[in-house]
Amino acid sequence: MENTSSAVNPASEISSAFCESMVISKKQLKKEAMKAEKLRRKQEEAAISAAASAESVEGDPLAGHYGHVPLEDLQSKLITGRKWTEIGSLDAELADETVLIRGYAQTMRAVGKNMSFLVVRRSSATVQCVLTVKEGLVSGQMVKFCNSLARESMVEVYGVVTVPLGPIKGTTQQVEIQVRKLYCIGRAVPSLPMNIEDAARSEEDIKEAEKAGNKLVRVNQDTRLNNRYLDLRTSANQAIFQLECSVEDVFRSFLRSENFVGIHTPKLIAGASEGGASVFKLDYHGQPACLAQSPQLHKQMALSSGFRRVFEIGPVFRAEDSNTHRHLCEFIGLDVEMEINEHYFEVLDIVDRLFVTIFDYLNEKCKNLLDAINKQFPFKPLKYLHKTLLLTFEEGIKMLKDAGVEIDPFGDLNTESERALGHLVFEKYETEFYILHRYPLAVRPFYTMPCYDNQLYSNSFDVFIRGEEIISGAQRVHEPDLLTARAEARGIDVSTISAYINSFRYGSFPHGGFGVGLERVVMLFCGLSNIRQTSLFPRDPHRLAP
Repeated sequence: MENTSSAVNPASEISSAFCESMVISKKQLKKEAMKAEKLRRKQEEAAISAAASAESVEGDPLAGHYGHVPLEDLQSKLITGRKWTEIGSLDAELADETVLIRGYAQTMRAVGKNMSFLVVRRSSATVQCVLTVKEGLVSGQMVKFCNSLARESMVEVYGVVTVPLGPIKGTTQQVEIQVRKLYCIGRAVPSLPMNIEDAARSEEDIKEAEKAGNKLVRVNQDTRLNNRYLDLRTSANQAIFQLECSVEDVFRSFLRSENFVGIHTPKLIAGASEGGASVFKLDYHGQPACLAQSPQLHKQMALSSGFRRVFEIGPVFRAEDSNTHRHLCEFIGLDVEMEINEHYFEVLDIVDRLFVTIFDYLNEKCKNLLDAINKQFPFKPLKYLHKTLLLTFEEGIKMLKDAGVEIDPFGDLNTESERALGHLVFEKYETEFYILHRYPLAVRPFYTMPCYDNQLYSNSFDVFIRGEEIISGAQRVHEPDLLTARAEARGIDVSTISAYINSFRYGSFPHGGFGVGLERVVMLFCGLSNIRQTSLFPRDPHRLAP
């Protein structure tokens, strides 16, 4: 007799498939129902807002003093000559003056039917605007219109500056504006993917609230970066990028005062500029090409062209699959190249004076920006010497070994050893900014000049802030035959960099330089935890939008 215990029952198979399809259908129906409910709520909120606007206008003699501005009036229709006041400049000296401001509607707080408080924000500055029903000045419908605004809508406020008796909590400006006119020129959707107040909250505030039994929203990194255009509206983020701009300005002005010429090198090149496989390859009209890993080769060729000192501020591309707190696939490079008269210490002198100048400027001229960053991301001011500490690589290795750190004396420093050395240097020299030079030749790029007294070492250096590397630099090889030999030894196809090598065949001079990652400098100066905080729209191995 045939054993049927394991035979498949067609009826049960059909029944099982039917049940599975029912489960899938229920899940789909639930999803669709949730979507429909979400859409219904949005439409309802929009309808309420529209109704409030319509009700505001109807029968109100002050209807022209508030409302949503029609698009046609925002299409460069008129030049009115109106004068605007920056929110950050509002102070007691403007008391009783009438001003016109523009900014984001951060919060609206109704106090009964006849009064409302509106906080308006622009950049890192906020001001409290007050609407109080008063015949001929502010109507009840006007207050209602204010309360109906969606957070983050762009508004224009026309009103009188007053000075309250006591301090105003929650705004940067210690004056109020008694509103006379209020217009919305850019509506925000009713439901934001994240609240700016939540995004602007410090981790310390969240933890303190949790201790007190209150749960506050913690906005995670992905939510921030997916909605970066909202995340950037926080005071700390506004300050970070203003500070970054200041670093660029000082970098440029210092180098110009030292007779450097600003240049712009191509970002589409035929071969790798650093060697190795970490390049973005692409097709360039049928020819293989890649995005420049640095302006290295072309800034050296600029020197071969007769420029004695050059610098560049521009994008740099690295295809490394590094998902760390300090790596990006695209960042802004601050690059320098210069003639050497006698010794590569001339380059180190520029590094020393340049960065001390930058740090001094940030501390002296950007205190308000640092305070705004410090409020959300608390950090200790960077400790640095006014004559930068200079150590050899061998001295650094000895310090690590004496502290019990196992390390290869001819290998590169990894992240852990960099941090350990930074801690040791701080303990001994009381500085978080220092230069380590004379690195092993094997760990440096092919164009690095070997030391005259020991071919195992090179005329190269790295610079560190808070135990992390921010600068890599060196004296370059300017002798074409040695340059060719070193490129071939590193597995570089010399034909792809033949123009670079040939540039040294027509008379050249000793030279050196360095490259700096702008985002990393700002991140470490401000003690921030992730480089994505200092990149406007970061590009890492997993992020290509927004």
